[in-house]
Amino acid sequence: MTATPLFKPSTAHAWLGDQFFDLVQPAAFPEHIVRYRNQHQAARVGLDTLSDTRWIDHFGRFEPLPGSFSQPLALRYHGHQFRNYNPELGDGRGFLFAQGHDLIDGRLLDFATKGSGRTPWSRGGDGRLSLKGGVREVLATSMLEALGVETSKSFSLIETGEALSRGDEPSPTRSAVLVRLSHSHIRIGSFQRLAYQQDTDNISRLLDYTIRTYMPEVWRETESDRALAFLESVCGRVAQVGAQWMLAGFVHGVLNTDNINVTGESFDYGPWRFLPTYQPDFTAAYFDTGKLYAYGRQPDTLLWNLIRLAECLLPLANQAALEAVLQRFGEMFHVEQSTSLLRRLGLRSGGQDADTMFASQVWAFLRESQVPFEQFFFDWYGGSCSSDRAAASPSASSYASEGFAALRATISGYDAMPGLRLDHAYFADPTPCGMLIDEMEAIWAPIAASDDWSPFRSKLAAIERMAEAYSGLDP
Repeated sequence: MTATPLFKPSTAHAWLGDQFFDLVQPAAFPEHIVRYRNQHQAARVGLDTLSDTRWIDHFGRFEPLPGSFSQPLALRYHGHQFRNYNPELGDGRGFLFAQGHDLIDGRLLDFATKGSGRTPWSRGGDGRLSLKGGVREVLATSMLEALGVETSKSFSLIETGEALSRGDEPSPTRSAVLVRLSHSHIRIGSFQRLAYQQDTDNISRLLDYTIRTYMPEVWRETESDRALAFLESVCGRVAQVGAQWMLAGFVHGVLNTDNINVTGESFDYGPWRFLPTYQPDFTAAYFDTGKLYAYGRQPDTLLWNLIRLAECLLPLANQAALEAVLQRFGEMFHVEQSTSLLRRLGLRSGGQDADTMFASQVWAFLRESQVPFEQFFFDWYGGSCSSDRAAASPSASSYASEGFAALRATISGYDAMPGLRLDHAYFADPTPCGMLIDEMEAIWAPIAASDDWSPFRSKLAAIERMAEAYSGLDP
């Protein structure tokens, strides 16, 4: 093992006991080519000085990080997939490789994988990840982070030299292994598995571990009070990330209960999409023929999933009290959506009633005008301070229309937040950085055709530039 003196390891998840995971072995890959390493996040965990050789050793061959797990853990969970319960889930092509602490805020971080080989939960799958799938996840997480969404971070992407057969892309296709950072991989499905098994003791164990490890501020002396406080905290966290998706124009695509993290981070990106224009029925997954997880249905879907979590807590707390917590989700989401709207526009709150009216006007204008979704937030970032810039936008005619007059008046009544970087060169561009599906495909095409990674690198640089322009905003 290579010494990493700044890395602060942990084995916290092992404290739960082996009934929560299976020890597994990583796959042995024929090749290891580093395609992406997140140096910013690596610095936050003390691993930025690793050579590419040692990076591959840890994140391609999965040699243990000093002080963390000696063997990877495939986590056990169940879940509703498109509202059908599946008791045969679990980490089927990934595992929890290591845990460590953020050197800046001290929070615990999981190093989890995707495409690292078969586990007891692979259900006949090959346990691999296509390189295109890995590229898509790096782009999704980078874009979401720049737009202010609480998301997992793509930490490493290594091409692994295997030819994979896939039904949703031309085969054989190239393979990769991804490592992501997240503050937890405890899902609603983690609790569902224990409820399915009627294992009340371990529901209590998981509840207490989760609170002590990730949300100590909600600890209560009695178990019933802890369960209620926990559910309320998870509802608030999920409301926040859901509202952030909506204001990013993001469609997750597979909002199954095993993809909802109780710490409130978005993760596990498969058929994601960003909206071209405001379309409530816009879907990400080609197989979502019933539009269950359409953009406009995401808030209701999140509540449905939270109800499933509350059902798991019934042995610990009163049903009426749990239902009372769930009934507050709508208000939580409403508040978070207003907060996310103002943050996306860089504006101070005008008060709850004013913000509610403002949000209604924005959604109505986006629906009626069909102005490109990201263009609107780019043009009016800073509010009336950006009026001249908006007048030069490709969407200027829509802003000059009678239909925008009332919203323009409302915007003029809002003050810009301090710290906005409106003089950044990014805001001199005519159009914003975006990530619609056609651009994603255009980035992948030269990689597939001629191993040309320059559009991928250019896009990441453009996203970083956008994030820089939006930095400095007071929280």
